[in-house]
Amino acid sequence: MRRPWPAAFALAALVACAPADGERKDAASTLVIGLDVSGSFRQSGHFDDAIDFASNYIYAHMRGLGDLRRPTAVFVGSLGGERPNEAKVFHPIQDLTGKSVAEIAADLRGWFPETDPITDFNAFFERVAMHVKRQNLVLAPLNIVMFSDGVPDYPRQRRVSPDSLYARINVTPLEYLSRSVTVRLLYADPKVAQLWERNVPRKRVRLWTQESEVMLGWRRHSDSAVPFEAQDSLWSWMSSIVDFRVRRGRVL
Repeated sequence: MRRPWPAAFALAALVACAPADGERKDAASTLVIGLDVSGSFRQSGHFDDAIDFASNYIYAHMRGLGDLRRPTAVFVGSLGGERPNEAKVFHPIQDLTGKSVAEIAADLRGWFPETDPITDFNAFFERVAMHVKRQNLVLAPLNIVMFSDGVPDYPRQRRVSPDSLYARINVTPLEYLSRSVTVRLLYADPKVAQLWERNVPRKRVRLWTQESEVMLGWRRHSDSAVPFEAQDSLWSWMSSIVDFRVRRGRVL
């Protein structure tokens, strides 16, 4: 018969496994940022604001400022290309580590200087799924944040109803990557946001949209007189407006 460990030995094992004083132990999670560099989004007037907010959002999350979750993996890629199903580079967390907000913003603009004629959400979701599997990140909570006007492109597609257009957006590759997969669409106009919420088919994927007019409000919570790490109002705004915890809703 196996003898139970002495209580003192069990306590020593627990202490050895615990993080050191002051050391933060983050649960595994993945953050994927998708940037729409299409002509339509660049011309919407919201592109530069989206880049500025994205750089703040990435910086704050990578440092776990306020109550924001610090992801253990971060990837940044674009939402489109020159042609349908075009593979795009995903920049990893190592390309952003140790950089300031201004440096991250400069990188985002430098990585995607061209204007993609196509906004291909389906190709982006397929690429995210493949990347998550290849990096052995399956099962970790997955948060996908897309900065886009939300309008999909289907080249050579005859005119179809808006409902049909958004019903063709395919999140199936994401469905079983984790028990918690959330897709967030930021900077869409209210009508497009409603079309995503109402018509994009999904079973387990959670969907959250936030309109451009609301997103523009982030600057009111950024105070240049306050040290960046102490911008509590901005972190709280991010948590409640962007990182809202979404309930799963089935749309088949």
